[in-house]
Parts: sequence; structure tokens; C-alpha cells
Amino acid sequence: MERLILAPGLAFVVAAAVGVPIIRFLQRLKLGQSVRIDGPQTHLKKAGVPTMGGLIFLLGIVVATLVFVPLNASVGLVLFTAFGLGAIGFMDDFRKVVLHRPLGLKARHKLVGQVLIGLVLSLGATNVVGLPPTVGIPFTATTIDLGYFYPVLVVLVVIATSNSVNLTDGVDGLAAGAMVIVSAAYALIAIAGDRLELGLLSLTMVGALLGYLVYNLHPARVIMGDLGALSLGGALAALAVLTKTELLLVFTGGLFVLEAVSDIIQVVSFRLTGRRVFKMAPLHHHFELLGWSETQVATRFWLAAAIFVIIGFLGLRNWG
Repeated sequence: MERLILAPGLAFVVAAAVGVPIIRFLQRLKLGQSVRIDGPQTHLKKAGVPTMGGLIFLLGIVVATLVFVPLNASVGLVLFTAFGLGAIGFMDDFRKVVLHRPLGLKARHKLVGQVLIGLVLSLGATNVVGLPPTVGIPFTATTIDLGYFYPVLVVLVVIATSNSVNLTDGVDGLAAGAMVIVSAAYALIAIAGDRLELGLLSLTMVGALLGYLVYNLHPARVIMGDLGALSLGGALAALAVLTKTELLLVFTGGLFVLEAVSDIIQVVSFRLTGRRVFKMAPLHHHFELLGWSETQVATRFWLAAAIFVIIGFLGLRNWG
């Protein structure tokens, strides 16, 4: 019980403490955010805000994990997935901010990295941790053995989750706040499933993200960048795989799914009909252009994230 309190507490303190020096460091390196000119006009003032701020909460997670979380293969796989995808995000941020290449890494290069990390996660989960290559169907007691196709599912979960969280990171505090809610949910899921180490790791994410939000709430003093967003998505994907809730993530992480789907709908509609369904995608930009402030978007989307989590919990009721 002490660890359940101290782990997120230490993560919060570390993240909050390192925030100022990291922001100053990023400012000295002139690692400022570039803003798309076709986006909401209110975002133009964000140009130059330090990016790669994901370092703040990643440090909080690492320190608290080393102190309070029992280290085993499952914890190692979560950290590997998070930092592996974070490295991809760092390379993307580096190309955008330092090399001034607005498109960052090519999509195929990102995809190759995500696939490789997903395969390692899958093999580690089944061959090292010893989990079965099965998937549970939410709201039922049905379990399907995917056999050799299980790695395909894991790779898809990693790609979809990391990219969805990345798309959600477009309004001050939105992605970080939503991840606080979803990480807390996975702490409960892991602890209820007798996976205390994963529950503690999830709680370190909650604490570290709250420490990061000290600097990321509107008006944000730092932005997590692809480094932060992809690492968070990777950690969430790994938690879903290691708690055997791969498909339940569609509901517990429903906000991220909604953001990604809105982007897909926008692209497909424009290419097929030349018309846009939303004023701008992803969905949070649509509401900004309807007149919502960034704070209104963030808080209302956090509420949506909480509702999706509740739906996800309902989907667990028939599971063993």
C-alpha cells in the first residue's frame, strides 16, 4: 500500500523538479515547436515553445520505477516499448526542429521501427513472460487463440496506439491529461489481475504526467513532442498486451481511437469527394474552430476519456 502512494508521489516530485531546468535546456538549444500555418490561428503563438518535453515525465517514470517497482520481464517490456518508440519520436523531432525538415521522419521509416518494436513486445510477452497468444473479447467470456497471428495483433496495437496518442497531442494538456486517466485505469486493471508491478508502473506514469502538466497546462511552457507522445502510446500498448486487454484498449483508450478515426475520416472523405467532414482534423481542432478555447477542449475531452474508461471497465465484467 505504501508503494501505491509513494511511487506516483516520487514520480510527480521528480517530474515537477526537473521541469524548469529541462525547459531552460531546451530553450538554450533553441528546440522550439514549429506550427502548421493551416492550423487554428490561435496556435501561431505556440511557435518557439520548447518541444521534446516528454523528457520531463520520462525521467519521473524511470526514477520512481527504479526505486519502487519490482523489476521483471513485464516491466522491462513496457519500458523497452516506451523508450523504443520514444527514440523514434526523438529522431522525428530532431529532423523537424534541428534539421528544419517539417515532415520529420518518413512514414515508412517510422512504420518499420514500430513494427520491429511490436514484434519484440509480442515475442517477449509470449516467450519470456509466458503469456498465451490469446485475445479476450470485451463484454463476453470468450477468448480466441490467435496462434501465429498473435504477433500481427500486437504490432497493430503498437502502431495504432502510439500514433493515436501522437495525434491527440495537439492542445495544451490534452494528451497528458487523458493519459493520466487511462494510466490510472490500467493501474486498477493490473492490480485487480494480480500484476502489482504493472500497476505500480502505471501509477508512476500517473504521477510523472501530473508533474509534467504543471508546465503543459494552457498556456503551455513546454510541449511533449513526438518523443513524449510516441513513448506514452508505446507504454499504453505494452500495458494492454501484458494485461491481456488488447481489444479492451479500444474502449479504455476510446478518446485516442476517436481522434485517430476522425483524422482517417477526414483524409478519406477529402480524397474521395473533395469535401471535409470536420472543419479540421483531428477532432480537437474541429472544436477549436467551433470556438472552444484550448482549456475547454482539454477538460471536456478528459471527461470523454473518463467515460470511455468506465465503458472499458464494463467490458471486463464477464472476464476471468
